Amino acid sequence: MKLFLDTANLAQIKKLNQMGLVDGVTTNPSLVAKEAGDFEEIVRAICKEVRGDVSAEVVGTSYEEMVGEGKRLASLAPNVVVKMPITPEGLKATRTVTLEGIRVNMTLIFSANQGLLAAKAGASFVSPFIGRLDDIGHRGMEVVEDLVKIRDNYGMKVEVLVGSVRHPQHVLEAAKIGADIATMPPEVMERMMQHPLTDSGLKRFLDDWQKAKQSKPAISR
Repeated sequence: MKLFLDTANLAQIKKLNQMGLVDGVTTNPSLVAKEAGDFEEIVRAICKEVRGDVSAEVVGTSYEEMVGEGKRLASLAPNVVVKMPITPEGLKATRTVTLEGIRVNMTLIFSANQGLLAAKAGASFVSPFIGRLDDIGHRGMEVVEDLVKIRDNYGMKVEVLVGSVRHPQHVLEAAKIGADIATMPPEVMERMMQHPLTDSGLKRFLDDWQKAKQSKPAISR
């Protein structure tokens, strides 16, 4: 499974990318608004740092706006994927730009039916938001299970990108289900590295090593 970072912070992306963990990045208007600088320059910088796919989202709501923005965003770098919302206008715009070779990540998906329609419209990625579903008492991962099964049943050329990831358990569940990608805030990826037994085990190894060094007789010269 590919692991993406859900952020527009270049410093955080670089830090984790140096470990070889970052397969791609997803951004949205809210994430980009937190960062200083021009939106398009931020996207270009991320695309330069990360070899994988980088999702950049349109902000228009009409078909004409989304098509125009989608074409402009796709021109920023070869690895840009255009994010569009699952609305009637978004589906129509997705159909148009995908026929021109532009890849689309259809976002704000909260049901398997929405994901199925996005795939039919030509989206390369469908993004179910599991954390937001969990917040209102639904089991968000059920949508992922349904989408993976639908994709496999019909051999659809679409990737299931699990979004709104809140904690490492979400990533583990997505991997076990067979999702193609999980995108997460940097702090979630960092928590995936951590375990208290790792910390205590390392401390014990180092303590034992220091004791062993101190107990050895000095070598006379």
